[in-house]
Amino acid sequence: MTTASVNTTARGITSEERKVIFASSLGTVFEWYDFYLYGSLAAIIAKQFFAGTDPNTAFIFALLAFAAGFIVRPFGALVFGRLGDLVGRKYTFLVTILIMGASTFIVGILPNYNSIGITAPIILIILRILQGLALGGEYGGAATYVAEHAPEGRRGAFTAWIQTTATLGLFLSLLVILGVRTSVGEAAFAEWGWRIPFLVSILLLAISVWIRMSMNESPAFLKMKSEGKGSKAPLTEAFGQWKNLKLVILALVGLTAGQAVVWYTGQFYSLFFLTQSLKVDGATANILIAAALLLATPFFLFFGSLSDRIGRKPIILGGCLIAALTYFPIFNGLTHFANPALEAALQKAPVVVTADPASCQFQFNPTGTKKFTSSCDIAKAKLSAASVNYENVAGPAGSVATIKIGDKVITSYDAAGLSKEDAAAKDKALSKELADDIKAAGYPTKADPDQINKPMVLLLLFILVLYVTMVYGPIAAALVEMFPTRIRYTSMSMPYHIGNGWFGGLLPTTSFALVAYKGDIYYGLWYPIVIALATFVIGLFFVKETVHNNISAE
Repeated sequence: MTTASVNTTARGITSEERKVIFASSLGTVFEWYDFYLYGSLAAIIAKQFFAGTDPNTAFIFALLAFAAGFIVRPFGALVFGRLGDLVGRKYTFLVTILIMGASTFIVGILPNYNSIGITAPIILIILRILQGLALGGEYGGAATYVAEHAPEGRRGAFTAWIQTTATLGLFLSLLVILGVRTSVGEAAFAEWGWRIPFLVSILLLAISVWIRMSMNESPAFLKMKSEGKGSKAPLTEAFGQWKNLKLVILALVGLTAGQAVVWYTGQFYSLFFLTQSLKVDGATANILIAAALLLATPFFLFFGSLSDRIGRKPIILGGCLIAALTYFPIFNGLTHFANPALEAALQKAPVVVTADPASCQFQFNPTGTKKFTSSCDIAKAKLSAASVNYENVAGPAGSVATIKIGDKVITSYDAAGLSKEDAAAKDKALSKELADDIKAAGYPTKADPDQINKPMVLLLLFILVLYVTMVYGPIAAALVEMFPTRIRYTSMSMPYHIGNGWFGGLLPTTSFALVAYKGDIYYGLWYPIVIALATFVIGLFFVKETVHNNISAE
């Protein structure tokens, strides 16, 4: 590090720099609040806006609308990244927060299905797509803006504040929902109170816009413009020229893909595993996750600052490697401390599924539209939902799948061609018989609250979120430093949102499909492990360290 950068690192933060960090971070917290609000209320939204279908289909469509926000994020990165490289950082992410805030507020006043029919879900999905597009433009703008204001030698420390915003936005959404729910009561909340968290966003929007209006444009962008070095076609230059496209690809597979799966495993899949696989009640699981988030959040800043001294790669890739090597023992530990009765049953009561292999599908269903109706698929889905491990045995061609629990054999059923009523009746009978037998074999229907070792569960969750802070704390600085000023907004946004929107966003669906395929509640961990290891290897050998890059140079 040069003498100048040492002096810059040693000096205190100025009031203008503090304002840049505060304004950018606050606005981004509010954007994440808006984005995650929908997911937290998906069950209620399903009943309000998709009431014209059966409850299961309604929830699937609600989740599809939620997923739309993830799917369009890279397209938002293209649209607003181009705009940010052409007209400036400040005005672009002012536009993104206006779109996000307005879309969220309109959800709060949107009439439901019973009032305006099919128009309600159509408008809802459009609003959700607008939210995803806005988020696709917001993160890159905020990270670029802060990094370009940061003094040499402190970009990791400055941009780490942006990295706390996704966690804080998620936490804020849960806090507001809990407060409103407690205040108005469960019945009123389900009827109309759910709208209040969406309506609150208009106040957050007003605060953010007021603060951001008073901010100055990025000095690196102004310098580039004054020298006439701006790009006239950022998309063509970023993705049409191999020297830049190569960096975009390396940023995706050598940094953000691994970062994304570690992030989603620590903050989302861990919650899914506790509630769905280990049968811990939702309130306890949410409190434990929230506590882990609060305890670990300062480490975003720690690892961001540390990356200024030792580099971005050692921390990001180190986090990917450590996570991949320890996920299996950590999740086994969660089972041991959160539901010891389930752990004992998994060891003492093996289950065997015998089925025609040709009738067993890999139950990957990211759109929620595919139906799994074979006797094999139905048997495996029910066992996976009950957190029962099983062994697969090939049966005769055309045979109906059976489930053997100890000496008891249960016959599944094929739902193809059955009427809705007949399928429902068979499903109910199979569910009851299966529930009785797995209970008799020692499998608990839910985790016993008195047997949950909460301090140890919290410790393991804290470790998982600590991995998140390692990979996520320095990532903004690394991405900003990889690309020249003229195409930085466009170039860094794309790999970030493909990595986090697609690789990360599909993690729960993919992991559950792997669990159902193999019959092992831990098998879904192979998805984040393989991607994290691939990122470690590619990043180690092909991604250059960026910490000393001059981000004002072209």
